[in-house]
Order: sequence, then structure tokens, then C-alpha cells
Amino acid sequence: MKRIYLIFSLILTNNLMIAQQTMTPENLWQVKRLSVIGLDQEGSTLFFKVKTPNISENDYDTKYFKMPAKGGAIVEIEEDDITATDKNISPDGTLALFHKSVAVEAIKGEDVYKDLDKSEVYIFSDLDIRHWDTWSNGSFNHVFYKKVEADKDTGIDIMPNEPYHTPQQPFGGDEDYIWSPDSKAIYYVSKKLKGKAYATSTNTDIYKYDLASKTTENITKDNHGYDTSPAFSANGALAWLQMKTDGYESDKNDIIVLNNGIKQNLTQQWDGTVFSFKWSNDGHTIYFTAPVDGTIQIFKVNYPGKKRIAPVVEQLSEGQFDVTSIVAQSDNILVITRTDMNHAADIYSFNLKTKAFTQRTEINKALYDSVDLPKVEKRYVTTTDGQQMLVWIILPPNFDDSKKYPTLLYAQGGPQSPLSQFYSYRWNFQLMASQGYIVVAPNRRGMPGHGVKWNEDISKDWGGQVMDDYLSAIDDIAKEPYVDNDRLGAIGASFGGYSVFYLAGIHNNRFKTFISHDGVFDTRSMYGTTEELFFVNHDFGGSYWDITNEAAQKSYHDFNPITKVADWNTPILIIQGGKDYRVPIEQGLSAYQAAQMLGLKSKLLYFPEENHWVLNPQNALVWQHEFFKWLKDTL
Repeated sequence: MKRIYLIFSLILTNNLMIAQQTMTPENLWQVKRLSVIGLDQEGSTLFFKVKTPNISENDYDTKYFKMPAKGGAIVEIEEDDITATDKNISPDGTLALFHKSVAVEAIKGEDVYKDLDKSEVYIFSDLDIRHWDTWSNGSFNHVFYKKVEADKDTGIDIMPNEPYHTPQQPFGGDEDYIWSPDSKAIYYVSKKLKGKAYATSTNTDIYKYDLASKTTENITKDNHGYDTSPAFSANGALAWLQMKTDGYESDKNDIIVLNNGIKQNLTQQWDGTVFSFKWSNDGHTIYFTAPVDGTIQIFKVNYPGKKRIAPVVEQLSEGQFDVTSIVAQSDNILVITRTDMNHAADIYSFNLKTKAFTQRTEINKALYDSVDLPKVEKRYVTTTDGQQMLVWIILPPNFDDSKKYPTLLYAQGGPQSPLSQFYSYRWNFQLMASQGYIVVAPNRRGMPGHGVKWNEDISKDWGGQVMDDYLSAIDDIAKEPYVDNDRLGAIGASFGGYSVFYLAGIHNNRFKTFISHDGVFDTRSMYGTTEELFFVNHDFGGSYWDITNEAAQKSYHDFNPITKVADWNTPILIIQGGKDYRVPIEQGLSAYQAAQMLGLKSKLLYFPEENHWVLNPQNALVWQHEFFKWLKDTL
């Protein structure tokens, strides 16, 4: 009997030990990453892949799987078994679409001077010299088509000699080109602008290429902002996403439908912005994802067609999670992917009748079951202008409100990206809270999901109300007895990094430490070196030399962190990617040099081969260890 009791006690003790583990950087870099590939041509089988970080190889291991679209067993397969999902095969099954890079312009020295083929030089006479993390080299993505059985080298370029990209740079993929239902035309997205016009505009258009005549027509020429994501319904209606304002990358995104020459905006009267969409199988409805109140949910809008019925937007799902994609419809089921702050992406089914979710994959179940998870709370804070602002509060595992905890104010980037229930592999709230920190994450001005005006209010006001929003959030949570007011920090990347630099000069000793990753430190040099000039033209209000432009001058003086440096008095960790051409290297180096010359405790973490993000597994682990080492030393 005693032996049985001892064994039971050991089992119980071991289970408790397992349950009391917390997420670590090493755990985070064991999290598997799921992405959906698509359905087979019959729509009955769903294919997806799972990437697992391989730290020792500094790479990722990839496995491929399939499951019935309506639910059922998951089977591991080989990559070669996925060919049937090729959505780029024409509806009549005879032709296939693909894209590849084509040399169009002579930019490199070896192309201009054929006898100097070992020269290492780029020769430019206009802008668009680099983008995201790559220098322009005279090659462009082009769309090709070929017979299904033919080799890709025999494909026909539908953009011959054009110095334009399809797919779009830097993040476009094969969603940027589709077949017409009759297999006689190809529709594709491109920004057919050059030089300064390209760098200062967001005017992508959707083009129709006719295979028989080999002619191209711009079908969205009347719109001057983004036109993206073309998709046909089962009935032959073409839908796409549209932003109206040229140069405004975070404008309201609407669903446009073109059918029989009639164009309709289905979401014009709705106070929100669309992220992605999927036609219903019968072509009468469009399902879409959109941010709302700190989450991303499923919505639908009816397509009236010729009927004199106004489109009506309806929210279908609700809960503390993000619906990250709508993959497919199978009868009354939507197949979707979903995340929350404690869980990476998995596949779910959403029942359109009952509005219930069913989880279809649990690729990280063993890991999540082995750790105690933080608690995520939703809180509303009154801002200085009397608005109600959503603030996410992430509490450490096994939170004890009788104790005091160091607390981090998290500043989101974008600046107009949602602070929702996302799961990041770098700015991971689960990991931060698991190291004993409370995380305060405000949906400050500039976040989508709280109405169009709230989203727009940050433009030309980077150092204004949004800074008051940050301070309102941290001041509100700091009133709680479990917050250690002597141990507050502020952290963030991109616009969040700008926020940290700016707060460092105005925080009135609230914070004990700062961490800024790829943050804008000097708005003037940012204007002079960033690649997408449309962004700074819109958000800063114009160029720094336009002294008659009041909004721009405020951006380059009052709202410029470099003008507040004399008031810096707090330790700061500065992180910078060498291949970040969005917020280039001089931003981080200038801030670090200033901190050093001021005599502040400071550290520079420089990743020469990383861009605006940190993607290399071993670099990412170094990032995490340095991040928490800094907090331990300074907070």
C-alpha cells in the first residue's frame, strides 16, 4: 500500500512540476508554424504544411499534411502529393500560370559595362533604388503561362519588357494573378509606375490580359489607391479590395464587385476596413475578415447583383482571438485559421448556422499543455480627450494580486496595424508574461478595428494624442496595487520604436528602462533614406524642406524624437537590422550614439543580415536572450 502511495505521489509531483513550467525563449523557438496550402481541385481535401525551427541547422524543417475539408483524420504526405491543389491551372485544365524574375533594365555595372564583369556597382538616375531589404537590380517579377505539361522555360511572358512587378514587392505572391472563368484571360495586380512615381504612390491596379489578342486592359484605372486581391465568384463576378487614397497605405479597404459592366462597393457604408475575403460557393455572399475591438473576426456581406437591395455587413464570429484567414467553404462550414496571444495558428471549422468553432489541428498541444499560460484581460481606459480605449493586460502565469510585478508598456508598430490577438515569434506577450512581467498593450490612436476615424487620427500626429494614449494606459494600470511603479519599462518596434524614443524625452521619470527595435529616431533622415516615400509623405505631411507646410514642420520638429534627446535620462537598449530599408540603419545608430554620448547605460544589438524583422532562428534566440537580459539588468 505504501509503495502504491509513493508511486502515486511521484506521479502527482511530476505532473505538478510539468504544469508549473513557464514559456522560455527556447520553448518559443520550438513552436510549430502552420500555414494552409489550399484545397484540391475537387474541394474535398485540404493541404497544409508545418514548419518547425531547427536551431542547430539555423533553418526550418517542413512537413506536409492533408485532411478532409469537412473534417477527419490528418495524414502526413510528401510535398509532391500536393500538385492537385495548383489553383493556377486554368479552369479548362490546359494552361498553368506561374511567375519568375526577368532581367529588364541595366542597373548593375556588369550589365552596363560588359567588359567589366567583376565590377560591383549599381548605377541609378531615379528613385526606387531599394525596397524592404533588397536593392533594385534591374530584374522584375513577371507572370507567365504555359501548357500544363510543358516546361516552365517555354512559358509566355504576359508583361514582356515591362519594368514592373507582378507579384508585388515585397510581399506579393501567386494571389496577385488569377484566371478568368472562361480561361481566356489573366487578371493580375501591378503598380505600373517608375522611379519617383513608384516610390511616392500606392496606385496598384488590376489588369486584364487577353490571351488571344495579347492585349492588356487596366480595369481599375479610375481608382488611384491600392487595388488588390482579385477573385471571381462561381457566377463570374469579379471582386477585389480597394483603397481610394493614393499614397495612404492604411486607408479604408473596401470590397468592390464588377459584373456585367456594373461596379458596386459592398462595404462603403460600413465603418471598418477589410483584411481578406472569400466568395461563398453560391456567389451570393462574400465572407471576410476585419479587425474589431482588438480582435479579428469573420464578417459577411451580401452581393445583391442586379437586385435593388443595399448590401448589409454582418459580424458572424466573436471572441478573444484572431481569425487570420478564411481558407474555404464546405457546405455550411468555413475552414479558417485562428490565433490568440497564447496560441500560434491552428485550423478550425466555423459553422455558419450555429456560429460555433471546432478545432481541427492542435500542432503545438504538447508544448502548450506543458506550460502555465498567462491570463489575458480586456480593459477600457478613458483617454485625455474622453474616449474609451481598449487596453490588453497580459498577466504572468499563476498571477498573485497580493504581489507586485514589474510592468511593460508595449507600443505597437505600423503605425496603423491592429493590436489584436496575434501570436508573434518575437514580440510574444506569452513569453514576456511568463518571465514575470505584466504587459500593458493599448489600442491607441491609429489602430484599425475602432472605426475609420480612430484609425486615421494618428496621421500627421505621431507625437500628439497617441503619446497621451500611451501614458493614459500605463498610468491607469499603475494604480493597481500589484504593479510595481518603481519598475516600469516601455518597449516597441518600428512606430513602436519611434514611440519609445519619443517617450524617452517626455515620460517625466515614469519609466526605468526602454527597448527600441528599428525605431524612427530622426524624422528628417527617415524621409531622406526610407524607400516607400508615399508613407512619410502621408504620415509626416510632406517633405522637411517645405517650410510653408505646418503639418510637415510639426512632424520634423515638435514630433521628432531627436529634438527631445537632451531630456533622455533612462537606460535604453537599441536594436537595428542592417538590411532594414524601411527604417534604415542610421536611425538606430544615431540613437545609440546619442545615448552613449549622454553617458546613459545603453546597448546596441545590431543584426547586419536582418531586415525590419528578425527571421534567422539563431538570431531570434539571441534577440530574446538579450531582450530579457536587459530587462533583468535594468528593471
